[in-house]
Amino acid sequence: MIIFDLLMMFIIAYIVGFLYYGLYRNITARFQRRFGPPIWQSFYDSIKFFSKKDATSHGWMFYLGPIIMMTGSVITLLFIPFFYDNQNFSGLSSYGNLFVVLYLMVLGALGNALAVGVSGNPFGVMGVTRGLSRLFAMELPFYIAVIGLMSINQSADIATIASNQTTINAFAYPLLFIGALFSFVGMMGQSPFDVVGAPVEVYSGPAVEFSGKFLAILMSQSAIFSFAKLTLMVNLFLGGASGFMELLAKTFILFLFVIAFGSMYGRFKTPQSIDFLLKVPTVIALVGLIFI
Repeated sequence: MIIFDLLMMFIIAYIVGFLYYGLYRNITARFQRRFGPPIWQSFYDSIKFFSKKDATSHGWMFYLGPIIMMTGSVITLLFIPFFYDNQNFSGLSSYGNLFVVLYLMVLGALGNALAVGVSGNPFGVMGVTRGLSRLFAMELPFYIAVIGLMSINQSADIATIASNQTTINAFAYPLLFIGALFSFVGMMGQSPFDVVGAPVEVYSGPAVEFSGKFLAILMSQSAIFSFAKLTLMVNLFLGGASGFMELLAKTFILFLFVIAFGSMYGRFKTPQSIDFLLKVPTVIALVGLIFI
């Protein structure tokens, strides 16, 4: 039963993640007064890339990086329950809590750095350098907000935090939510914190050297990880979900906000991004932590 549960969680995250990515490309296009590709185009592309040969090779570490990223994303997903009051689709959440999830979320950045570092491509290395420089500043407000929620609930269990919300935490503890939300926009790779990939500027950043099946793995990893992070935010701040329709509605609203926010603001430079994240959301989250 647990194997079937884990498999269904993976399939749902894969499909919904690519659906959201297709919607992201279309909604962003409309913000820019143009038409985007079909919603399922990215899904079709990923399937096509799995059948393609690699254009280049930089050794075994270059190939191991995407596998580490994919593994980290999938395992992170499996430790986040979809519903707070249902044993189904709870995955491995009974075996690990928020500490495990926050630890696993860092694997993607480390796998990315290991793989791209051996490629020697200046655009890829530039993206990794920016990402690692920004990593601590981006995650600090989120960690502070999570510490606050664990303190309030006297628990690090995600389902417990979700089920205890008589008033959703976004309204009950708005300062913690605002601090975490800025971090979340960065975690989703949206402007003004998208300096890592920096489309056009560094030619898609760390992913520039990947092709074929490994590019498909990176696309799939991004789709799954995006849905995992959305589900985590819903559990922590939006009251969790008791069914698929509620989960999809809440994740989509949050996803739409992230897209709109990213479409309205220009990209920060790396020092500007770090400076802002340390001074604004970190301070807001700290004030929220002091109040509770």
